[in-house]
Amino acid sequence: MQLTGKIALITGAGSGIGKAAAQLLAKAGAKIAALGRTEEELKETVAQIQGDQGEAIPLVADISQPDQMQKATQQIVDQWGRIDIVFANAGINGVWAPLEELAPEEWDKTLDVNLKGTFLTVKYAVPYLKQQGGSIIITSSVNGTRVFSNSGATAYSCSKAAQVAFTKMVALELAKHRIRVNVICPGAIETDINESTERRDLEHIQEPVEFPEGKIPLTDGKPGTSEQVAQLVLFLASETSSHITGTEMWIDGGESLLKG
Repeated sequence: MQLTGKIALITGAGSGIGKAAAQLLAKAGAKIAALGRTEEELKETVAQIQGDQGEAIPLVADISQPDQMQKATQQIVDQWGRIDIVFANAGINGVWAPLEELAPEEWDKTLDVNLKGTFLTVKYAVPYLKQQGGSIIITSSVNGTRVFSNSGATAYSCSKAAQVAFTKMVALELAKHRIRVNVICPGAIETDINESTERRDLEHIQEPVEFPEGKIPLTDGKPGTSEQVAQLVLFLASETSSHITGTEMWIDGGESLLKG
């Protein structure tokens, strides 16, 4: 129970990595503010935590909207009086398309959710983290950090690269307040995010490449799980990683080393 007494805000907590992290951090003793856009999914996450004798509340908000994120943060403080851990995990793949076919509003939506959403999630929590110190973990990706071969994923990759820069800037700024800031970069993980990705006319811009059998060397091509990523989140949220800040960590079974 290494997180006993800690309050954790987790965005994208209704499914995938966010849900797995919410459940694992709750088992480690943290009280969970599960934030997302789908009330039904959030209620399921919260119910599962409560069924395991944990404590959690659902927060419905769009991370790209300042007023909604400010209100959600205030709800956490009103409920528990503090924030110790922020897992800025919510994001979208957005539209993957050739540059000349990518609409400005499609570019904006991806950057608004992934980058502005990260900024707002962290911004409104910082005053409360400063009161006692804490840990911020941001979900980036292998795309834009080690992998640049997914043609058409330009907006997504730019948003993910920017999250790494954001992490390093904020880590230095907040270090004197005993707030650690780190970023995780998952590769292929079994989640639902690919189901909502719109891919358009990518065939003629992709470079043909033949990989060795099994695109993920550590597992012969089998993707990782949300639970494996949650274990990394728990490590970065806990005092076990007390001297780590401003660091990106890839969790991809060696995938990005092969296909970058």
